[in-house]
Order: sequence, then structure tokens, then C-alpha cells
Amino acid sequence: MILIVMGVAGSGKSTVGELLAQKLGCDFLEGDDFHPPSNRDKMARGQALTDEDRKPWLDTLERLVAGKLALGQDAVLACSALKQAYRDLLSGGRPGVKFIYLKADRNLIRTRLEARKSRHFPPTLMESQFEALEEPVGAWVADASVPPEALVDEIMTRMRR
Repeated sequence: MILIVMGVAGSGKSTVGELLAQKLGCDFLEGDDFHPPSNRDKMARGQALTDEDRKPWLDTLERLVAGKLALGQDAVLACSALKQAYRDLLSGGRPGVKFIYLKADRNLIRTRLEARKSRHFPPTLMESQFEALEEPVGAWVADASVPPEALVDEIMTRMRR
């Protein structure tokens, strides 16, 4: 199974994803690590990525997902996956892929982005994330304001059902 922890920047994808992978004893894949330098540079300049910018990145992540599944390996991937088309590409219609949506409001995200001072993702890009976001249908929805450890416990409970 591949669990994709998704949401806007600052929702806690990496933190929750890493903790979840530790609990499950599987690999954690940080989607942002696979952005090409041109995407990182663009975001650092405060420019939102376009679908065209995201396509090679998403293709790389899709190959990672497919490869893990082909090898019978479980993994947790942190990836914004903001649009349904992105989620469709990442899952490839494979039944072993599940999305966990960390839902957050603008105030929480603004506070988190201002506190973390990322050189690759300035707070000024927050609105572009919310504008691109198409809330998923069929994903597990989790409240991003809940402490990460509690979110992981909630996800583990859902997995046992």
C-alpha cells in the first residue's frame, strides 16, 4: 500500500508522513525532494508553479509509486497533490494507493508558513495553494490542526477498520 499524505504547504504532510512511515515500518518519501531545481528556484522567487511546471515532478512521483507497488513495498509519500488530475496521475487507478487529506484553514497555514521561514516556499505563495486546491473525494480527511502524533493514531485506527 502507498499512503499519500496530501494538502497545502504547511498542513503537516512531511511531519505526519514521517511519523506514519515510522509507525508502519516502511519508507517515507518526501515529495518536495523530487522537484527539479527550476521549480525550487521559481518558488523561492515567490512564483507559483503551473501545471506545466509540476508535470515532470508528478511523473517522477508516479514512477516512484508504481515502482514501490511493483516490488510489493509499502511507503508513505508526502505530496501536495492539490488537483484531482494530479491524484489520478499519482494513483494510476491502482487500488493500493490511498490519499490522506490534511485539511487546514488559511489562518493556520499562514501562521505555520510564517514560522518556518522556508527559503523554497515563501508564505506569499499560500494563496496559490488554496486557489489550486480541489478537495478530494474518497480520501481520508484529517484535521491538520490536531497534533501530528494524534493524527497518526487516528490514521492507524482507520487502517485497522
